[in-house]
Amino acid sequence: MPSKLDQLKTMTVVVADTGDMETIRAFAPVDATTNPTLILKAAQLEAYAPLVAEAIAWGRGRNRLTSEIADRLTINFGEELTKIVPGRVSTEVDADLSFDIAGTLAKARQIIEEYEKRGVNRGRILIKIAATWEGIRAAEILQREGIDCNMTLIFSLTQAAACADAGAYLISPFVGRILDWHVKAGGKTFTAETDPGVLSVKQIYAYYKANGINTVVMGASFRNLGEIEALAGCDRLTISPQLLDELAKDSGVLERQLDPSAAAKSAPAKMSLDEKTFRFMLNEDAMATEKLAEGIRAFSSDLRALREVVSQRLLAAA
Repeated sequence: MPSKLDQLKTMTVVVADTGDMETIRAFAPVDATTNPTLILKAAQLEAYAPLVAEAIAWGRGRNRLTSEIADRLTINFGEELTKIVPGRVSTEVDADLSFDIAGTLAKARQIIEEYEKRGVNRGRILIKIAATWEGIRAAEILQREGIDCNMTLIFSLTQAAACADAGAYLISPFVGRILDWHVKAGGKTFTAETDPGVLSVKQIYAYYKANGINTVVMGASFRNLGEIEALAGCDRLTISPQLLDELAKDSGVLERQLDPSAAAKSAPAKMSLDEKTFRFMLNEDAMATEKLAEGIRAFSSDLRALREVVSQRLLAAA
């Protein structure tokens, strides 16, 4: 019997949720996704010292800002990841630009330009943007320019519907973080079938399939194998190294749970969202509002920490 990981790969595109290249080589996913948290962890591993050293040397030689060196380090990791995975690599726009359309556009275009200077075609990259109203509007413009976007920190159908209307290439609904909120708020225990994060992704998936929406649904932020197994058949799933390893070691039967034709039968009605409707509906969802804000704060904090690591390396190299 093939492992559950191998079985999952027959029905879902598997994405590695890590910046650790050796892990990615081991599990052979199609895509890789990164964020400031993952880059921060990877940058402190000895195996990736050359990538850090290159960015530091580049910055010192050109008297660049710490933020610019951190950007180069992120691109260094991204470029290496494109050499390992056959598909896409997600690179995140600074979280502190989450409410800045012009700033997001400038940063996204800069990221693509830097990749293309290195011979990495924009078709290999997804620009990762928080799914705020401003982030979604920036993605709408970028998509028209041929720059595909991964809309992250998705916690509600409202966000997912707005991203679809904007023509976003892919969305990342955060399963585990939704579960975390409900466990904390209600003190309940959930099964894979009742997990609110799983149910949220199923609802979004059904909405997309019923309405002929091409935006890719990529479940993210998993807490256990049960959540992953309950979403087998989803367009894509981005999975941490620990859970990839557990899937690879499990030889039980994995049955498909999500299917386009079946999902469409239980789909919510098509939504029509302008800015005021989007903001009100998101505000009405306490979980989505809180987790979106919390996620932006966390990514901003890790981005500052990454820049601090760069700053310390600059001082050490002086």
